[in-house]
This record gives sequence, structure tokens and C-alpha cells, in this order.
Amino acid sequence: MDYRQLGKTDIKVSEICLGTMTWGRQTPQAEAFEQMDYATAQGVNFFDTAELYPIPPEAETQGATETIIGNWFKQTGKRGDVILGTKVTGRSSHTWFRKDGSPTEFTPAQINEAIDESLRRLQTDYIDLYQLHWPDRPINLFGGLGYQHGGEEINRIEDTLAVLQKLIEAGKVRQIGISNETPWGIMKFLHFAETKNLPPIVSVQNPYNFLNRIYEIGGAEIYHREQIGLLAYSPLAGGYLTGKYQKGAIPEGSRKHMARRMGRYETAGAEQAIDAYLAIAEKHGLNPAHMASRFVTTRDFVTSNIIGATNLEQLKIALAANELTLTDALLAEIDEVHLRAANLCP
Repeated sequence: MDYRQLGKTDIKVSEICLGTMTWGRQTPQAEAFEQMDYATAQGVNFFDTAELYPIPPEAETQGATETIIGNWFKQTGKRGDVILGTKVTGRSSHTWFRKDGSPTEFTPAQINEAIDESLRRLQTDYIDLYQLHWPDRPINLFGGLGYQHGGEEINRIEDTLAVLQKLIEAGKVRQIGISNETPWGIMKFLHFAETKNLPPIVSVQNPYNFLNRIYEIGGAEIYHREQIGLLAYSPLAGGYLTGKYQKGAIPEGSRKHMARRMGRYETAGAEQAIDAYLAIAEKHGLNPAHMASRFVTTRDFVTSNIIGATNLEQLKIALAANELTLTDALLAEIDEVHLRAANLCP
């Protein structure tokens, strides 16, 4: 396991981050404990979660993932061995996150309530990386491509940074990051940190996989010029790049079987592109999941690749991708498919 610097901090995180969003729904606590035990034994020191989890978000299960992680910390005493990231929910119509039933947004009161509840569930005094789950302004997210102007932000970026600064000063948060952001948003966070003496972001967590390489357009340059690394999520495109959903298949127990909300990866041409990537893997004698995941991990602008597994066997398969070497010939074939079918699933 290799370790990479988190932004400009002295924190080193494993190149693989343990994703947790199925825990408390598809994955019961005992199996989540097995995953954390195995991942840390393999050198993973970075966990990612959110107050929103598990997915899909529901009032009955909200916060269950953080609770499971907190129970593992209490049982094992390994809080100090883990770089822990969690997230505060962005603007939405959901009313079950806050005690007063308000829809979520980045007001000072809501952020303070969110961090205190996350700390309670996680049974810890601090969060290593506290992230904004998605922007507080209207943008085209989770399956949208391109910008459609729909109004202005209500809680300004600089005001949100000021709230996060107080959390850092209180010792509740070590570093801050953003998620599901645009290049414009990333640079505005950096601008206000510099011009208003506010804490800088150290990372951005966005989707990145064969079917969605949008981050290369803008985000990669920001990394090289500003050292804001990508925490890449959905490296297997929700499991589609394994081939398990091809030709309309819906495996029992899969995310698509439990919640039919996977249209993000079923756009026109996506199945044909997946077939092309599967053919490359077969030609080279590779597990397609290994090929897709290792591609993400080895991009120079990626700080950590967030892998999620429903069970321990899936996690073992995912971590085995780190043993793979991608040849120049293989990468050329991958890029050839990408140029024919670029960013089909934003």
C-alpha cells in the first residue's frame, strides 16, 4: 500500500480509501467490522463516510453508517490509526437530518448540529477531514452534464468557510474538503481562503471512472497548480464496469436490485462502451474490476481511490487491484475507447 500527501498537509493517506455507504443497509454491522479489520490489516488508513449514509438515503437508516464505524472504534480502540473523513449534507429537500425538520443547507446552525451529531455517532472528538457533500448553490449534479443556471447561492462560500474555521479552532475538525464540485467552485474556495484568511480546502471528492473522466477537464490542472487532490469515488461506475449489469441483468442483492436508482450509468451508448472496456480486460487476461480500479488509483491527480464493497469477498477483490501494472499498450487501448465514447455517465 502506498501513501500520498493530503493536500499541502502533513497527513498521509493510503492510496485506497475504504468507502462505507452500504453499511447499515446492504451491509450489516458484523460484516462492516470484518471489512474494517481486513482493510486496516492491508494498510488502508483512510475511511470515508457521511451523515447521509447509507445509500439510498432514508429517514429510518440515516446515520447508521457513522454509528457502525463508531462502534468499531469503541470495540477496537483504533480511532488513532484511521484518517477519518465524513460529510455534511448539502442543500436538499430532505427534512429528517435536522432536529427542527428544516431542509438541509449550509447555515451555521445546521453545520454545527451536523458535526456534533456525527461526532456522537462516530464516538470520537474530532474529524480528520470534514467535507461539504455537495454545493449549496444550484448546479447540475448526479447525472447532469453541463451548467444550467438556476439561481444564486444562498449561503455564500466565504460564510461557509468561516463556520468551518470555527470548527477547526474548536478542535472538532483538522482539515476541510469539498465534494461534487466544479472547477469554478474549487477555485472560489481557494480564492476566499487566500483573500479572507480562511482555512483552505485540501481535497475534492468527485466521481471518476472510465465512463466519467470529466475531472480531467479543469480538475487535473487545479491539482498540479494548487495541490488539491481528487478523492475519486465510484471507480467502478456503481458496479457497471464489472459487467454484472450488462444486457439488463440485475443480480440479487446488488444496489440496483435494492433500489432502482442507477440510471446515471444507463445513458445512450454506455452499455456499448462498457462492452468495449470488458473486451480490453478479456484480451489482456485481467479482471475488469481490477483494470478499472487500478486505472483510477494510478492517475497522478488522484490522492486516494474510494472503493466500496458490500461484503468482505468484494473488498478482497477490490484491494487485489493494487497488484496490477497497467502497460502503455493497455492504457492506449483504454484511451481509444474513451475518445470514442467520452464521459457518457456524468
